[in-house]
Amino acid sequence: MPIIINVDVMLAKRKMRSNELAERIGITTANLSILKTGKAKAIRFSTLDAICAVLECQPGDIMEYVDDGTDNRQSMLEAV
Repeated sequence: MPIIINVDVMLAKRKMRSNELAERIGITTANLSILKTGKAKAIRFSTLDAICAVLECQPGDIMEYVDDGTDNRQSMLEAV
């Protein structure tokens, strides 16, 4: 997937542990782990908002688009 999640980078910059972030934003450490490893298929805006508020960052600080050469946009658009 061409979206890379860099929550670990921001956690390190803020000297915060995953379990503290999970507790402060109100999700389980298991769900935060799924997000951090890139296995999540979606993220709620409310969760993204909470992560950015706690880590004092912008969405672009924790999410990055990298073109991996696959063009699955058409199939994604057809699903909508």
